[in-house]
Amino acid sequence: MKKETLLKLEKGEVHYGGVHALVGVDIQIDEGEIVALMGPNGAGKSTALKAIFGLAPMSAGKVLYHEEKIIPKPHEMVERGISFVPQGRRVFTHLTVEENLEIGGFAVKSRDEVKRRIEDVMELFPVLRDKRKAKSGSLSGGQQQMLAIARGLMVDPRILLLDEPTLGLAPKIVKEVFAKIKEINERREMAVVIVEHNIRSLLDIAHRAYVLNRGKVVLTGGVEEIRNSKVLQDVFLGKME
Repeated sequence: MKKETLLKLEKGEVHYGGVHALVGVDIQIDEGEIVALMGPNGAGKSTALKAIFGLAPMSAGKVLYHEEKIIPKPHEMVERGISFVPQGRRVFTHLTVEENLEIGGFAVKSRDEVKRRIEDVMELFPVLRDKRKAKSGSLSGGQQQMLAIARGLMVDPRILLLDEPTLGLAPKIVKEVFAKIKEINERREMAVVIVEHNIRSLLDIAHRAYVLNRGKVVLTGGVEEIRNSKVLQDVFLGKME
């Protein structure tokens, strides 16, 4: 059965001054799949995520949601069921784990529903239940990243956008984060788009991938096709013009 296409970026262009951060980029996100955005530093991966979510103004191109053109604005994207977790484990360190999750549920009108969702995400992240009354600044880096992802789930999204979720984490914690992302995808049938530098681990859980270089998509396909491609190697070794 063909999966529904949830979101598309078509011919997306983003300029920062004279820098062309994105040049004619096409990205498609179908229901229930994990999509990887890969490429070297400065390739445009994070910019693509921000363009989709409305954090990077596009100079050309369009975003389609259920095949209808939209002007992406962060608060409206959240209401549509799209959640963005930025890089850098951005949690409110002076607030408790539970308070961080409550902030994640800001768009949910019912107080009882917020409580239910907190319990739901704590079932996914048992370590957060153990620390629910602790200030999030006291958590380890890995626990803070789990909290950032859990907070993104509080709006019960259909699409989760993750920007460098394992940045600065130890290898053992990286493995745990990827396992948790895979679990979220499978248990909730949630589409996940991940910008990530840890290529091997990412290809182990992704269904499809886009390889970007200098603001352009230079390769797209299933993970095995990407894994075996010389293009991927050339991009990361700086051999591609």
